[in-house]
Amino acid sequence: MLEHELPPPPLATTPKGIRQLVTVTGRDRPGVTADLLAALAGPGVALLDAEQVVVDGRLVLSLLVASPAALVPPVIEGLDVELRPAGTEPLPGEPGAPDPPARHHVTLLGAPVTPDAFGRVATAVAACGANIERIGRLAAWPVAAYELLVAGGETDALRRGLAGVDGVDVAVSPASLLRRAKRLLVMDVDSTLVQGEVIEMLAAYAGAGERVAAITRRAMAGELDFEASLRERVSQLAGVPESALADVRAALRLTPGARTLVRTVQRLGYTVGVVSGGFTQVVEPLAAELGLDFAAANVLEVEGGVLTGQLVGPVVDRAGKAAALTRFAAEAGIPLEQTVAVGDGANDLEMLARAGLGIAFNAAPAVAAAADARLSVPYLDAVLFLLGISRDEVVAADR
Repeated sequence: MLEHELPPPPLATTPKGIRQLVTVTGRDRPGVTADLLAALAGPGVALLDAEQVVVDGRLVLSLLVASPAALVPPVIEGLDVELRPAGTEPLPGEPGAPDPPARHHVTLLGAPVTPDAFGRVATAVAACGANIERIGRLAAWPVAAYELLVAGGETDALRRGLAGVDGVDVAVSPASLLRRAKRLLVMDVDSTLVQGEVIEMLAAYAGAGERVAAITRRAMAGELDFEASLRERVSQLAGVPESALADVRAALRLTPGARTLVRTVQRLGYTVGVVSGGFTQVVEPLAAELGLDFAAANVLEVEGGVLTGQLVGPVVDRAGKAAALTRFAAEAGIPLEQTVAVGDGANDLEMLARAGLGIAFNAAPAVAAAADARLSVPYLDAVLFLLGISRDEVVAADR
């Protein structure tokens, strides 16, 4: 018989008394916080809230305290200490306190992030009825990335309001446990995990590179039916020797940051897969090299050591990519809400919409507009910043 859960202990009563806000500024050094708290300690003095930040060696430390009598500013060498009366409204969780507002993480990236662009993000946040409560830097290189914790506003309204901010990439995600939960990451391959398009590389062997590239551009922009355009492009490969597949695999170049992204999320326990409108003969060896858990792609027909210009089996198209995401999640036992999808083309749209977080990576405008988040930087590991993972954490893990 399972033991019943014990009832929670009674809630502590927030100490009554005079509330004061203590603000400390100055050059940071080890022991500042300890010195301040020691100076404030005394009978009946309670700490109600605390926040500290250090930027370029300069400290800003704020404490909310309650005490039986008004405190006087302590003297701490080299620092400015200010005390002022604080509000008396109930703190979050106290009886009578209003329900906390919805909170979101707003991540912005740029190379660089200018004050003008950051200011326009802040203006858009305010226009959505939200307030910035906290700002933290996630990365300084190879792009700058900042995370804002904002209170108020609705997810869809924030995404719409921030989508039009030029000069930076902006992503919005609810501040919830799901952001830190174990997830499934599924990526497109061509022009996402790897640079360039495999089918164009193969078409070069048939002297049809430019023609195939033109069809690819229109298909990725959503101007052509994907399956029909794929079959037309594959038909141009008829007669290409099977050995060309090995040559193309050897010539593939991963997108900068791809290994870092895969390595980091795998350390966090993520399941990782790829789904491609390309070909298993190229995708599966790539997935094996990276140690991925899942891979799905189309199959080129080969007869007598040459490509026939035909495909074998069903086409992995727009619907097929979304179905693969669902299948991977089911096999891994991961809810769709805890999945992340990354892609760049119109054939990725259903997959991006079905995932808990859909990220458009250097995508066509229509794809970027439809995704939950967009990245226009050439580094695939920038996806980590959208998950709240900082560059410092990645570097420390690699060490």
